[in-house]
Amino acid sequence: MRQQIETLTENLGRTIVGKADAIRLVIVALLAGGHALLEDVPGVGKTLLAKSLARSIDGRFQRIQCTPDLLPTDITGTNIWNQSSREFEFLAGPVFANILLADEINRATPRTQSALLEVMEEQQVTVDGVSRRVPKPFFVIATQNPIEYQGTFPLPEAQMDRFTVSLSLGYPSEAEELQMLQRHQGGMLISELSPCISTEDVLELRQLCSEVKVETSLQQYILNIVRASREAEEVSLGVSPRGTVALQRTAQALAFLDGREYAIPDDVKYLAPHVLAHRLIPAGGRRAKPIVEQLLRSVPIP
Repeated sequence: MRQQIETLTENLGRTIVGKADAIRLVIVALLAGGHALLEDVPGVGKTLLAKSLARSIDGRFQRIQCTPDLLPTDITGTNIWNQSSREFEFLAGPVFANILLADEINRATPRTQSALLEVMEEQQVTVDGVSRRVPKPFFVIATQNPIEYQGTFPLPEAQMDRFTVSLSLGYPSEAEELQMLQRHQGGMLISELSPCISTEDVLELRQLCSEVKVETSLQQYILNIVRASREAEEVSLGVSPRGTVALQRTAQALAFLDGREYAIPDDVKYLAPHVLAHRLIPAGGRRAKPIVEQLLRSVPIP
């Protein structure tokens, strides 16, 4: 199964040039059963990464282009009246997919953003009192531009807390951008990607990741970091218990990717800025990631 992970990584690397860390984090979020938030400027490959992942796992891909006039039913689906059968029929929305891209999620109104709260946590959608399960695996990749704030609605804490990891692709280096031009000279490579694993394989990989051992001392280390975030003076709102669980699950997934049957403190230290920073509300206009890095330096390593 680890060879399938390596094949998946190589497949994504065919279209996403020079972003091995970002690909690694997205795969970790997928195997941990969570979701990913990509905060970056336009044109760096966020949509391409989501499409490439969907093709690589042979999953159903759907995209939501978030705008202020988007309605919750445009995401979840709605009941429509069928004239011939004279009864209501459910018309499924784009949320019924394996990989869902919520592009520029902060351009949707808070009412529309809330349509994703239930499905991201409970893997189901409730419309007119009827709950329907979404396909498995279900993985949300949301994007937002951290530079442009005009006409946007900041994501509430409850929404941010449902993203397992937050990351940025960033601009490629000169050599990477030249390699990108050479690869795309004959056309976009996304159409040439073929599935390398199945959605059933993803579910099996998730189960294997959950079996990775986490020693009690490492669990205490995770707990100490999270509790330190709640007591720090630089933080108005600390990490939630959901964030504690997410840090452990991602550490298990990262250990599995590295070929280990056990997680280590280095897994936690590497993942903490990506798993915890977006869940914090810093005080006094401070930035979240430096606060997390400061907490990692202050908490003793087991």
